[in-house]
Order: sequence, then structure tokens, then C-alpha cells
Amino acid sequence: MAFENLSDKLAAAFKKLRSKGKLSEADVKSAMREVRLALLEADVNYKVAKDFTNTLVERCIGEKVMESLTPAQMVIKIVRDELTALMGGEQARLKTANRIPTVIMMCGLQGSGKTTHSAKLAKKLKAEGHRPLLVACDIYRPAAIEQLKVVGQAAGVPVFEQGTEKPEKIAKEAIRHARDYGHDYVIFDTAGRLHIDDDLMAELKRITETVEVNNILLVIDSMIGQDAVNVAKAFNDLLEIDGVILTKLDGDTRGGAALSVRAVTGKPILYSGTGEKLDDLEEFHPDRMASRILGMGDMLSLIEKAEQELDQKEAERTAQRLAENKFDLNDLLAQFAQIKKMGSVKSIMSMLPGVGQKLRDVEIDERQFDRIEAIIKSMTPKERAKPELLNASRKRRVAAGSGMKVEDINRLLTQYEQMKKMMRQMSGKGGKRKMMRGMGMPGPGGFRF
Repeated sequence: MAFENLSDKLAAAFKKLRSKGKLSEADVKSAMREVRLALLEADVNYKVAKDFTNTLVERCIGEKVMESLTPAQMVIKIVRDELTALMGGEQARLKTANRIPTVIMMCGLQGSGKTTHSAKLAKKLKAEGHRPLLVACDIYRPAAIEQLKVVGQAAGVPVFEQGTEKPEKIAKEAIRHARDYGHDYVIFDTAGRLHIDDDLMAELKRITETVEVNNILLVIDSMIGQDAVNVAKAFNDLLEIDGVILTKLDGDTRGGAALSVRAVTGKPILYSGTGEKLDDLEEFHPDRMASRILGMGDMLSLIEKAEQELDQKEAERTAQRLAENKFDLNDLLAQFAQIKKMGSVKSIMSMLPGVGQKLRDVEIDERQFDRIEAIIKSMTPKERAKPELLNASRKRRVAAGSGMKVEDINRLLTQYEQMKKMMRQMSGKGGKRKMMRGMGMPGPGGFRF
């Protein structure tokens, strides 16, 4: 998970501060040396790390932190504020055109994930009520156009292509097509190279000279660490980018790129790719990311994710059935489907304050949902509605049908009954409201296999 190593190092440094009670100037400087080392190990640019920790020392000493009743907490607050500022402060958003369509040009090195993230962004815009159009401007890479068509179809977004015509001409015709058919966003998927060269930049510049581009977004693989910052700086120097999309942020345990890009280029991170699915694209919030780094969780992002992914009507129906003591295994199956839509259990739980670091070394078997589903789907409709019908012979049949053991069936039924009992206890005053809030929350409770 992103920033895992950095979070651990910072937590260790702050633990030392908490143990001291009152702090001296030497304590602060010692802690900041550890912070700087942690940043460098996270592959943060050296100058960025140096300037950042120097600022922290000045603020911590200058704001009478050492004289406060909770100096360690004040230090952590200052670190959070400065981390937020380092990553841009306020959330950055796409620029919109005065006249439709708003044009976005995706650029980056070959293999950075431009095509996939073009589709991710298109799907996100569509979910927000827009009518995006994907445009195939990569005429060099074998099967690039076909790949864009595949991901475009998966995202439910049309793709405009004209074969191997010049990219700038394709772009111009795409704008005309978008206006004719009412597309308010146009996304150019451009060609990449294995390295930055004159031909690549010349082609991108010809596109920007032919049509008005409102957002030039650089797609960078965060896994390449410090090289990501170098790539961002090079593209910005030659092309004047408007923002960055960091891909594979979920797989980068260091996170140095996210902390360095804004400081080095002056350009914001707009989105981060957090998985392989087309839904795995998050808006980048510097303040929320700072909280995650410091182990404070990210409840706002979790709530937003729940609001976007969960079926409100299904949650209301389930809450009603719980309140009426009619909750059965069909309802349980539906709840697991809701949870899976939100992503991995570990990623969701990591957003809860104080939980992320505790889960660091905990192995969460994501396949437990699949095993539970297999068991329930091996039951007859009547058995799902009335689990008490499951006698010994029926359990053996379900076990054989699901590839599980009878003991697994018994464990599921026991945990199901415990869950029902717990939910009944919530059915007093304001109970339905409580249950509504609980519908679809992460983790299958005590379900373990």
C-alpha cells in the first residue's frame, strides 16, 4: 500500500517524541533528522526532503511547541500541515473550457498506463453526468487503437479513430465530431516513447497548436520512484503540463513521487490510480493523503466511496429486513456484493483512523468472500431463506457443491446467527438509522475461513 514504509518510519519517530513529555530543541532536531531519512528512503527528492525538514524545524521551534502541554501532538499537526502543503495544499481540478468540449490530452512514456487511465478518467467523468469521448491519437504502437476500443467499451464510452492519419488531424476531426454529437469532454490518448525525445514532443506540440487543449495531463508510473519526478520535470519543461496522474500508487510502498512531483514541477497531482479495475481512479486530496501517511485514516474518502458504490435502495431494503428480523442468507450474499464493489477489504480498512497501521502485518484473505458466496450459492432458494432447514445431509450436499467442508458450512451458519443477534440489538431507538449506516461497511465482521 502507498506510503507504507514512510508511515512506519514516521510513526517510530513520533513515538519517541511522545515518550519524552516535554521537548527540547535537540529533541525536535533529532526527530526531524529521522523524518528526513524516512523521506529519502521513500525516494523523495533530496532537495525536497531537505527543504521540508528545515521548514518543520523552524515552525516547531518558532511556535513554542516545546512549551505546550502536548508538544508531540503539536509537532504531528505541523508535519501534517506541511505534508499537505508539499503535495499542493488544496485539491486541484480539471480546467473546463468556455465552449464545449473540454479537451484533455493524456501524455507520458510508453508503458505508463495512458490508455487505461484515459478510459478510467472517461468512466469517472461519465459517472459524474458528462458525455466523454475517447480519441485514438496513438498511431504507432501495435494494437493501440484496438486496446483503446476495448477499454472504452468496458467503460461505456465511445472511441473516435481514423486509423493511422496524422494525430493532429485526428484531434481536429474529433473536436468536430464531439460538437456534432454533444460530447462535453474529449480525451486524447497520445503515443508514448521509451524515453523523452524530440519526435514525441514535436507531435504533442502539433496537437496543441492544431486544437485548443484545456488540460495536458502527464501519466506517470509511481513505481519508478525518483525517475517519476525526473520525467515530470522534463515533460513540464518542454510542454508545460497542467497536472499529473500517478498510476500504481497502491503498489508503491514508498510514495516518493507523490511527495516530490508538486515541489519539483509546481504542477498538481489530479488523480491517482489505485488498482487495475477501471473504477480504481481517485481524486487526489493532499490533506487526506497527509492524514493517511500519518496513520490518521481517511474517513471522508471512505464515505464518498460508499456513497458512489453502494446501492442506497438495497441498503434500505436490508435495513428494513433486519429491523423486522427477516434477514436471511440471500440478504447476506447481497451485502457481500456491495462490499466487494468498494474494493479490497484491506484498502477500505486502511482508511479507518488508527486501523491502517494495525493491519500492516495482518494478512487479510480477500478470497473469503468468494468462499462464502460459493457456499450460499450451493444452497437451494428455500435453504437460503430458511437456513434452519440445513440438516446434516443437506450440509454435506452444500459442502460438495461449493468445494468446502461441512465444518465451513457450520462456521458460516454460526457467524450468520451471531450477526443477526448483533443487528437485533441495534433495533431499538434509532436502530434503523444505525443499521443503515452499517450497511455495506467494510469487512465481513467475524466471517473467517
